[in-house]
Amino acid sequence: MVDRSYQCKDVLILAYQSFGVLFGDLNDNGEGGIFALYSLLCRHAKFSLLPNHQTADEELSTYHNPRYSYRNLQSPTVKRFAERHKKAKTALLLLVLFGTCLLICVGFLTPAISIRSAIEGVKVRSSELHYGVVLIIACILLVGLFVLQHRGTYRVAFMFAPIVILWSLSTAAIGVYNILKWNPRVYKALSPYYIYTFFRDTRYDGWISLGGVLLCVTGAEAMFADLGQYTAASIRLSFFCIIYPCLVLQYMGQAAFLSKNFSAVSTSFYASIPGLTYMSAMFVTTWLTALIINFVWGQSLVLALLFALFFGSIEIIFLSSSFIRISKGGWVPLVLSVIFMLIMFVWHYGSRKKYLYDLHNKVPMKQILTLGPSLGIVRVPGIGLIFTALVSGVPATFTRFLTNLPTFYQVAVFVCEKTVLVPYVPQKERYLIGRIGPKSFRMYRCIVRNGYKDVQKNEDDFENDLIMSIAEFIQLEAEGSGTLEGSVDGRMAVVRTSEKFGKRLEISELERNGEASSSMPPTILNSSKSHILQYLQSTYEMESPGSTLRRRVRFKLQPDMNYRDPNVKDELLELVEAKQSGVAYVLGHSHIKAKMNAPCLKRFVIHVAYLFLRKNCRAPAVVLNIPQTCLIEVGMNYYL
Repeated sequence: MVDRSYQCKDVLILAYQSFGVLFGDLNDNGEGGIFALYSLLCRHAKFSLLPNHQTADEELSTYHNPRYSYRNLQSPTVKRFAERHKKAKTALLLLVLFGTCLLICVGFLTPAISIRSAIEGVKVRSSELHYGVVLIIACILLVGLFVLQHRGTYRVAFMFAPIVILWSLSTAAIGVYNILKWNPRVYKALSPYYIYTFFRDTRYDGWISLGGVLLCVTGAEAMFADLGQYTAASIRLSFFCIIYPCLVLQYMGQAAFLSKNFSAVSTSFYASIPGLTYMSAMFVTTWLTALIINFVWGQSLVLALLFALFFGSIEIIFLSSSFIRISKGGWVPLVLSVIFMLIMFVWHYGSRKKYLYDLHNKVPMKQILTLGPSLGIVRVPGIGLIFTALVSGVPATFTRFLTNLPTFYQVAVFVCEKTVLVPYVPQKERYLIGRIGPKSFRMYRCIVRNGYKDVQKNEDDFENDLIMSIAEFIQLEAEGSGTLEGSVDGRMAVVRTSEKFGKRLEISELERNGEASSSMPPTILNSSKSHILQYLQSTYEMESPGSTLRRRVRFKLQPDMNYRDPNVKDELLELVEAKQSGVAYVLGHSHIKAKMNAPCLKRFVIHVAYLFLRKNCRAPAVVLNIPQTCLIEVGMNYYL
């Protein structure tokens, strides 16, 4: 009885969770869609092909979902198999990319088809309207729609919500009118019995008609993908209270009208549906959901297969009926999806190879420690930010810079910006700060963690946030965790969650003329830059409109702050002086090349496809909004 009760509990949980899939419970912190499901899988299984995961990432507040606490302690066999085999991970990635590209194609095909079909309805009442006029009106509406989208989803939704509600109620009223006028008995069509009799009588023709029936279910995938724009509660409320009943009444009214007017059937809209793209995307979502049932929810493999077989078999029937549309235009979204998928995979392949090359050629910390605090070079005033993709170790870019120019700044910070497997990272948890080597080296590491949907809005404040975070780390290190002298790569901390964050240093805003706006007189610190360099920098800032808008602040130590260790005060003072002297950004300027013995296909992918994508993407300096006078690029050859 106990075993049966647990089995019943498993079935009930699966039924609830499977039902939740249809109405938004299966999401990644409110984000829906294929990519969100893939991110959810990678968090609970080692499916990611980029080896930059850190244990500290699992401590993010958005990493684990408390609703998925019903998990088995033992790892499933299929999960262990997929984690050990690279080909299985690659196949899963290709499946996700293909499904994502299908949704992209649906995204730019559906508005054009829907608006054109809506305008074609005008020809029913105005038969003299030329088809070219229909296209012109449709193009004008499309342009206006995309112009409004630039204002943001909230404003577009605020404008279109009354229109959509009025349209839905109007279609429902028309449906009720047609039911009452043409065929009041049409309500019997809601019985599943007529589905059976329909396919029994029509056979092949009924199977073909599934492509038209597909119009009734395509919105389910769109609603799931739009979870990031709207909440699950709003989607449930609008669907059950407005959309669903209005659609049922409208389709019943159409059926009542067509039952008495067979000659009025029009297939122009059905012939232009991308009937294959929708179903392929839904099929990918179903199989990803089956994996989540097994890997994330911890249910048995049998239950996951039952879910996939039940929903997958229904989708296969619809999918098979859509194959006849391939020769009549259905091939267009498929070809476009394959092209987009190849572009994404080539970018991922090149980026992963480049990361593995950096990981293999990083400098051992023991070699750095043997150089002493001066690193065997001349340390000049200022802060040097060395950007790297590595989350540990010293990149080869740094040693190459020292080889060509044996000097560096008194404070060195290795900055790594990486994307973690969550949609959003709270601002307080974004920065991970640590120390490299002994304290006398004045070398730190900062890992900036972004979600895959995070958008950096205030890049100008990065320097100030970084200085505040390092100052907080120095204080927390002295107050709590003790010394890390002699450590190879020190422990890292999320410092912005501290209650004292922002209170270690005093900040004063600077006006454009360089004077502080604070009432307290700031400490005057001499800059290490020559007069010529300062003149060139001021000239550049005057000629660059964006640079004059950058936020300028001056740091200094709090006068009433007590320090247990005098070395902490010296380190903070050195940090403030280095910031006042100036900040330089050191970025790698990479030249990607394939190895001499590489296969022809690999050489084509790297030399042609990947390099073409790199040349047509924004440079890192542009993305990070780095002033040209503060930028240092170090050339590096990558042989992949």
